[in-house]
Amino acid sequence: MKSVALKAYPRSQVRHAEVKKLRVSGRVPATIYGRQEKPQNLEVGFDEITDLLHSSVSENVLVDLSVENDARANRLALVQEVQKHPLHGHVLHVDLHEVAADEKVTVMVPVETVGEPIGVKNGGTLDHVVFKLRVRSLPKDLPAQIMIDVAALDIGKSVHLSEVVAPAGVEILGDKTRTVVTVAAPRAEEEVVATAAAAPVAGEVEMTKEKKEEGAEGAAAPAGKGEKGAKGDAKAAPAGDKKGEAKPEAEAKPEAKGKKKK
Repeated sequence: MKSVALKAYPRSQVRHAEVKKLRVSGRVPATIYGRQEKPQNLEVGFDEITDLLHSSVSENVLVDLSVENDARANRLALVQEVQKHPLHGHVLHVDLHEVAADEKVTVMVPVETVGEPIGVKNGGTLDHVVFKLRVRSLPKDLPAQIMIDVAALDIGKSVHLSEVVAPAGVEILGDKTRTVVTVAAPRAEEEVVATAAAAPVAGEVEMTKEKKEEGAEGAAAPAGKGEKGAKGDAKAAPAGDKKGEAKPEAEAKPEAKGKKKK
């Protein structure tokens, strides 16, 4: 990865009101970290940093930083984070991470595919399972993206991490068995299979409903006869209840007489 020159200036403004005035003047606050040194507050030109970020083809931007009145003429750094305004998208703050030219760094790099898979031509769908890969290399060897040739992929075939070709000087980190891209079967065929499998179940449900309706009609006829029988029982009940209540009183009198003889 080629480094891009960036001019910076020491910054003493740290309060919110002061930083706001700094932005109005056409400068963007920045902070540089790393290399076992304390973080340093800087400021860069708004137009300069905006053009640098817009012209970059990768999320990882390597800058050759020169700080005014600094003991070191140049400092190599990666753009670590960029804060933007939520409405108009203007750059509000930039974090830089200082690196050494002779020390490897680990970053996330986007994945791009090349070619049209055979499986897609036959009706399949190319699915991206992993969109970024973790790589390690010297700053000068950092790739803008990892390219994967998928032209030979047929339906049901995949490219795993172990099959991804890394650029020279770059090591791809992670589980080598992990799927990066795959070609899935046509969705129309899956829907037809699902519909065919569900059809017998629907027929069984309809038959069950018919049986329930027949059972309900058969149960309705005895219920009518039962209603008449219930009315007859209701009429006969009062007379039977009165006789049943008188009998216990008659049986109680002999017991009382027996007690007096003793």
